[in-house]
Order: sequence, then C-alpha cells, then structure tokens
Amino acid sequence: MAKVKKQPRPKAETPKGFRDYFGAEVTQRKAMLDRIAAVYHRYGFDALESGAVETVEALGKFLPDVDRPNEGVFAWQEEDSGWLALRYDLTAPLARVYAQHRNDLPTPYRRYAMGPVWRNEKPGPGRFRQFYQCDADTVGAASVAADAEICAMLADVLEELGIPRGDYVVRVNNRKVLDGMLETMCYPPDAGLGKDNPTVRQSIEGALKHTAEKTVRENMPAILRTIDKFDKVGEAGVIELLTNGRKDASGAFIEGVGLLHEEAQAVVRFLTSKADDASTTLSNLRGAVGQSELGLEGVQELETIAELLAKQGYGPDRIVIDPSVVRGLGYYTGPVFEAELTFEIKDEKGRPRQFGSVAGGGRYDDLVKRFTGQAVPATGVSIGVDRLLAALQAKGRMEDHAAGPVVVTVMDRNRMGDYQAMVSELRAAGLRAEVYLGNPKNFGNQLNYADARGAPVAVIQGSEEAARGVVQLKDLVLGAKIASEASLEEWKAQPAQREVPRDQLVATVQAMLAGGAA
Repeated sequence: MAKVKKQPRPKAETPKGFRDYFGAEVTQRKAMLDRIAAVYHRYGFDALESGAVETVEALGKFLPDVDRPNEGVFAWQEEDSGWLALRYDLTAPLARVYAQHRNDLPTPYRRYAMGPVWRNEKPGPGRFRQFYQCDADTVGAASVAADAEICAMLADVLEELGIPRGDYVVRVNNRKVLDGMLETMCYPPDAGLGKDNPTVRQSIEGALKHTAEKTVRENMPAILRTIDKFDKVGEAGVIELLTNGRKDASGAFIEGVGLLHEEAQAVVRFLTSKADDASTTLSNLRGAVGQSELGLEGVQELETIAELLAKQGYGPDRIVIDPSVVRGLGYYTGPVFEAELTFEIKDEKGRPRQFGSVAGGGRYDDLVKRFTGQAVPATGVSIGVDRLLAALQAKGRMEDHAAGPVVVTVMDRNRMGDYQAMVSELRAAGLRAEVYLGNPKNFGNQLNYADARGAPVAVIQGSEEAARGVVQLKDLVLGAKIASEASLEEWKAQPAQREVPRDQLVATVQAMLAGGAA
C-alpha cells in the first residue's frame, strides 16, 4: 500500500505588498481619520460608504501603472456578471454611485469617504498593494470655486492634524495648461500657434520630424506618467525618460517615451517655470501655452483660484501655483493639486530627506459622463492615510503607543466572579479594563502580561485582601519609572503600589489615570 503523502503546512507569511496592522497603529489611524472627517463635515460634506468591489467597466482604465495584468487592478471573472475588481481608488466608485442615484441626490453633491483601496502594482519599500485613502469630492459644480475650496480644506486638514504652516504646501496646477503646452508643440510656427513662444520655437523643428505614429499628441498619456515622476528623478531623469530611457536604481532599464531631446527640454522648462510669486508664474505659463485656447483657459482658471484663495486668507505660505504638479491618473481634466510635507525626516540609514506628497486630487469632468453620456463636472481630493500617518510618526506628532487596559489579576481562580465584577465596574465608568484570562498559577507572568499590554494599573486582590475588603493597586507606569530612574530614598517616598478600600476601586483608578498612570 502506497504511503500517503503528508500535506505540507501553509507558510505563515504576509503576501507581498501587504502588511498587518496592530493595536496602536489601528488606533492612531482611526483617531486621524476622525479628525479629517471632522474637517470634511465642517465644510458641509456628507459621508458615503460604497462596496469594495466594482465592475471592471465601472472602474475604467485610468491607473498610471499599466504594465501590470488587468491594468493594475485585482480582478476576476464571474460566470454571470462579467469581470469584477477591487476598487483602486474611491473616486471611480463615486462616479458610478452618482450616475446610479443622481435623481435622488442634491446637485452639487458633496461627499467624503474613507477606506482601503487595492492596486495590483509591483510592491516595494513603502509601496503597498493595499492602503487607506480619505477622500472628499464635489460633483455637479463647474465653477473653479469648488477646486479652490478643496485646496483650502486640504490646508485646514493638515493644520488640524498638527502640521503647522511652513511644514507643508498645497501645490496647484491645471491639466489644461499642460495639455495646451504639449498641443503647441505639435504645430509648426507658421500655423500661428505658439510662434511667439521661445520655448515652443526651440522644440518645434524636432516635432515636425516625427512620423505620424510618434507625435507628441499620441504620446501624451506616456508623457503625463513620466513627468509625474519629476520630483523623484529630477530634470535629467525626466529628460532621459521622455527620450531614450534610463536605468533605475536597481540597474533595470526603463524604456523612454521617444521624444526628441529638444522636445523633452521644452517640457522640463515648462515644469520648472514656477516663479517667486503667482503673477509671474501665471505670466510664464501664458508664454508656454502660446495661442492654445485650451492652455489659456487653464491659465485663467488658475488665476481665478489664486484670487479666491487670497480672498479667504490662504497665501503662498500655504497654497502656491506650481507647474510641476501633474498627477498620474488619466481622468483629470482641469485643476490638479498635491499636498507636500516640506520638513525633513531621517531615512532608514539616518540620512535627511523630505517626506514629499501625502495627498492629491483634481478636476475630473468626464468621469460620470462615461455612465450617463452627459457631462457632469466634478472635483475632489484624496489623502494617503498611511503615508500621512507615517509622516506624523516620523515627526513625533503621534503617540508611539496607545494606553493599554487596566488589568485585574487573578489570585484565586475560584473567585473569578469577583474579578469580573471589578472589571464591570471599571468599564461602566468608561475605563478600559480586562481580567487576566491566562493560567493564573504564576503571578509574575500576570504582571509580565500587564506590562506587555501597556497596562497603566494592575488590580490585585488575594483572599487576605478580600477578607479585609481592600484591593492593591499597582501603578505600572510609575513603577517602571522608579525602577529605571529613582534612588532608594525616592522609591521609599513614592511607592508604586497602594492599598485602598474595595468600594473606592473605581475612583482611585480614575485618579491614578488622571495623574499620569496612563
């Protein structure tokens, strides 16, 4: 008889691109989400929660990472309903929700949403396939006042989270301006489009040499994805990626878009045209777009946004016009914006570096139209929750750990009901508390458990204390401090354990926590 092959045990490992979050991290994230939601709510936005799964058709193909199967999403095929996928952001589902329920929703419709999203991307350091986003969007408002409001609200969110002015900046651009500049590059000088623009003149001869298959216009999606990496690879890196390609840090070769060197230089000059003040920057942008109607419309929108923000008191110390902002997603049609943290942190090797972008968004007037056939203006912002949380932790603006529960130890397993009664009283008073449910035989293990849980106080009552109607309260925070810092005299003068009447248990624990035991 053949020997039955033993089934191998599954490996206890996290899939690539995913991670586990434990108590303090989850608590910190929830606290941050609550504060963000409070700002959104203050601005008049209502909460919306939609499902994690959408049809592939509803999500559309807008992700910048197109070298993955199914265009960067986790998708599967249902027998009776076609292809489904996990949402890759919270904006595409909103377009479906609005199209489906638009007759029952107010116009404009202002909503915020938060939750995990999934992208089938190549994972790397700090780059996960599942991460949290927190969005706010206005659907049905064509005025750029809606875009200006989103930028102001984003600045308010960052300050609400404890990031002061000077440690962040919200940068604003317009896709119409960028498209206008690229459009100008596709026309010869004698066509009258951009002929007075020096930037265009330097690149136009190269543009004319392109074949029909290799024009700037046809390469626009690839150009957008490339220049969105400007802050990561710099001017030289973008020129390489726009032309013949470059090797990344790992030595792998990334194929270039195929523009001529003159064209790539023109793009970089546009990206670096930001001046010291908004009016000069806007003037530079007018020169870059030449006679392009689309580009000039975008510049006018940026000018209006700057004026509206200035009226509300949001100056260049908080929000600036910056042509280098592109955003990689393919559905943006107008103003785009990013929130960047400007303070330095230390990387894993102790080297100083800036944290960079933690939020972004823009106008996407054609997303709902995919469902309805009718243009529906929309604009919004998405905050990368995990990235922002990491920044706050690196800056020391989040507590490293959440306070653990008060732990009631078990000295006599036959008196479990008495210990549960203590916990019930503590919980009824709004305190976090638990009974030790492990093996109570070794009391030292119980205190080790309380330390591991971050417990501020341990409650102790043996048979002798029960007979006298008292409990022992051990201040674990103070005890740890005394053990590491205090002299013998200080230890005697400030004992970390006290005895109190049983009926004063709750009041005494409350006083200990208020005094810093937590």
